[in-house]
Amino acid sequence: MIFGFTEEQIAHFFLTYGVGAFILFMLFIILQLARQSKAGKFGTFVIFLGLGVGFIGFIAKFIIQWWLER
Repeated sequence: MIFGFTEEQIAHFFLTYGVGAFILFMLFIILQLARQSKAGKFGTFVIFLGLGVGFIGFIAKFIIQWWLER
């Protein structure tokens, strides 16, 4: 136990909120990259589309887990 939490509780928290925060940070990095490289509207769209597929998978995982645990 660390600070009164079990290893399972800590892992669940960071896999839920830590990965979500990391995805938001990656979104910020990609936006900065698109601006600095002057990718244009279409290039920026393609960059975010590629990242968006990962977001959809991450969100789908939570929906599926919620559905199975009901």
